[in-house]
Parts: sequence; structure tokens; C-alpha cells
Amino acid sequence: METVIHFMNDSVEFYKWSLTIADKRVEEWPMMSSPLPTLGINVLYLLFLWVGPLYMQNREPFQHRKTLIVYNFSMVLLNFYICKELLLGSRAAVYSYLCQPVNYSNDVNEVRKVRKKFNQVSFLHVYHHCTMFILWWIGIKWVPGGQSFFGAMINSGIHVLMYGYYGLAAFGPKIQKYLWWKKYLTKKE
Repeated sequence: METVIHFMNDSVEFYKWSLTIADKRVEEWPMMSSPLPTLGINVLYLLFLWVGPLYMQNREPFQHRKTLIVYNFSMVLLNFYICKELLLGSRAAVYSYLCQPVNYSNDVNEVRKVRKKFNQVSFLHVYHHCTMFILWWIGIKWVPGGQSFFGAMINSGIHVLMYGYYGLAAFGPKIQKYLWWKKYLTKKE
């Protein structure tokens, strides 16, 4: 028991120390004063993944073809915009794609489940969504600037392809037969 108490005290002290080296520019940003809101979002996400299948267990699957088409192509546009802005912004700011130093300066001139397809919720899907909130919180809190744009740019580019595929697939079998590239985006042929 004494070891557990010692570990807890050390953990609290480490967290207090880590706050002394955090990026002071984000202290007042929403959700940045504590990791608890970010962890809460993850808990809600995991709860949804657990409760959703239970809720739908004895219900007919919903058919939301038009909603899926609109949603997926909205995601294509949003992620294309994010990817384009990160690419253009990083090039305009002359960011290095190999190694960009962390920048703590205040330089203002610096450039800134309702369809019952539970089999599509893979471990990788859940892992990606759970870790993104936490990793971006850590990145914003302690690693400003630097190479952070590159991962977001690649992620958005992949989402353009992914949501483009899902948007086309939502049109049904008439379009699905032309989606030969499915095997490159999903686990199934």
C-alpha cells in the first residue's frame, strides 16, 4: 500500500512539474487547463461504442443513405480544406517537412452507429479516435509549432480518400461495383 501511495505522490509531483514547462500561450484556451475534459470526451466515445450496439440489439437497422452521402462528402470537403490549408500554410511559413524546431515565441507574424455495421468499428478505428484527442491535447500543451502540422495534414489527406470512398459507396450497388480501390482502404476485398 505504501508503494501505491508513493507512486501516486510521485505522479502528482510529475504532473505539477510538467505544468511548469507547458506552453503558457494556451493556458487560457478552452479545455487546456486540465486533461480531464479530453479524457471525458474519450470516455463518452467509448461509452457510445458500448451502448450503441446494446441499444440497436433488438431494433431494425436505420437506413440513412442520403444522410450518409451528405455527411461523407461534407467530410471530404472539410478534410480537403484542412489538408490544403496545412500544406499551403506550412509552405508559406517555410516549415521543414523533415525537422521543424519547437517555437515558444509570441511572434504574431508566424503563419497559424445506428446502421448496425458494428464490424466496421475495428480496434484501429477506436484506437485512432481515442488517441487523437489525447495526443493533440499533449501536443498543444507542450509542443507548440514544430512538426505537428505534418501529421494533421497527412491524416486529413487520408480522410479525403476514406470519406470519398464511403460517400460513393453510400450510393449503393450501382456505384459500388466501380470502387475497385476498396481493398486499399478497408480490410475486405
